[in-house]
Amino acid sequence: MSTSTEPQSADEIEEKQPIQLEVQVESPQACLREVVVTIPQSEVQRYLKDAYDELVPEAQVPGFRSGRAPRKLVEKQFKDRVTDQVKGSLLMDSLAQVTDSQDFSAIGEPDFDYNSINIPDTGDFKYQFQIEVRPNFDTPTWKGVELSKPVEEITDTDVQEALDRVLAKYASLEATDEPAAAGDKLLLTAKFEHDDKVLSEMDEESVTLEGRLSFSDGVCEGFGELMTGAKEGDTLTGKVMVAEGVENEEMRGTEIDATFHLVEVMKRENPELTPAFLEELGDFDSEEELRDFVRDSLTRQADYRTQQELRKAVVSLLAESASFELPESLVKRQTMRELERKVLELRRSGFDEDSIRGFVNASKQNAQATTESALREHFILEQIAEEENVDADDSDYDAEIALIAQQSDTPERRVRARLEKQGQMDALRNQIVERKVIEMIVESAEVTEEPVEKKAGEEAGEFAVYHSVLDTKDADIIPEAKYEDNTPAGAETDTEKKD
Repeated sequence: MSTSTEPQSADEIEEKQPIQLEVQVESPQACLREVVVTIPQSEVQRYLKDAYDELVPEAQVPGFRSGRAPRKLVEKQFKDRVTDQVKGSLLMDSLAQVTDSQDFSAIGEPDFDYNSINIPDTGDFKYQFQIEVRPNFDTPTWKGVELSKPVEEITDTDVQEALDRVLAKYASLEATDEPAAAGDKLLLTAKFEHDDKVLSEMDEESVTLEGRLSFSDGVCEGFGELMTGAKEGDTLTGKVMVAEGVENEEMRGTEIDATFHLVEVMKRENPELTPAFLEELGDFDSEEELRDFVRDSLTRQADYRTQQELRKAVVSLLAESASFELPESLVKRQTMRELERKVLELRRSGFDEDSIRGFVNASKQNAQATTESALREHFILEQIAEEENVDADDSDYDAEIALIAQQSDTPERRVRARLEKQGQMDALRNQIVERKVIEMIVESAEVTEEPVEKKAGEEAGEFAVYHSVLDTKDADIIPEAKYEDNTPAGAETDTEKKD
């Protein structure tokens, strides 16, 4: 160890010797580790000495020229600052050593309260943390499995129907006194009640009159029948079935009253495909080019549904021999992240925002089961990816971002910037890797193709809105702590040191 009073060079910092430490790991749950780290006082003193060696030559102490104050005086005056700096360095370096040396694979950041951890003047420095990890299981046999692959054909009729849906989004809307009919736009308010208690109210919402109206936590199955024939100013009462997967167990599967007030009925008139409109729509040179774009989107949607069916079949086979439990707390924390990943995947697969709302609502209505299934699939596919050295490269990211940009008619650089700002590049990486693994498994499988007569996946005759019919103001979930702070049992506390 150098005794020079000159600041350490970058090379010297990189060559810093590892910390001598002891690590105790407990597994209270399959995906959770509780870790206690013990660092001897000799290592604390080594870090303190290095910190003061760097500080003394530059320290400014009243009555002394810069760097000329006695070391003892510098240590006394800057003790608190240096101790906090050393605490941060010890934590950072020891955490890196622990996560590198242990046999678990972390899926989250270490969870501890920095302010509750203190460096003792004497004795060992101890701290503890919790960390979520990937479950341990034997990789299932995946080569040569038998799979059935659904194959969809995109017809001219499909393209025309999809084009009509695209044009409907740009249709001119005109308020009318005529009765509401299928396909009309309705401006609605709603109130949801159960046992004479108002659960929630929906402000003015523009919806398309379809057979069903879905919410984030329920569905009004008879919406189309209820609202067809209604006029502006009418108030009608229907039923909403609360989803079985909502957090409120008492309300699962409950039928509640929904009172819809029809503020306005609007008839739609689709725009003509003039050169000016084609340019506004997406800088298309001709109607044929627009139809090719629509066909490409439908093809990607069909490929997505095919991949989802293959994914289900693959994971179902693999999960039979990869048994592990997922803690409910982990599933709840990952629910929003899984929804964000799903939306990314749907956008790159050519689905419009109306369709995406329907997918998201269906996921929210059974959030825990959906997320648990997705996590289970992710862990299995990620383990295979690691063993087979499957990863995402720059070209994969570029291709994904290009598809999302094309679907949303947004510049690629803006899409990339938004994903980076929202921290979604990891989600993008996961879906790339998982898709590659599925493709690898399918390539080695015995595959039988089966034509699909009717498309699966998109809910026909449904319009989705983002509204929870239940009061969702749940109390924060507070995890049960093993210790009062992040100081392990047996370590000195500030009070004990003072005593």
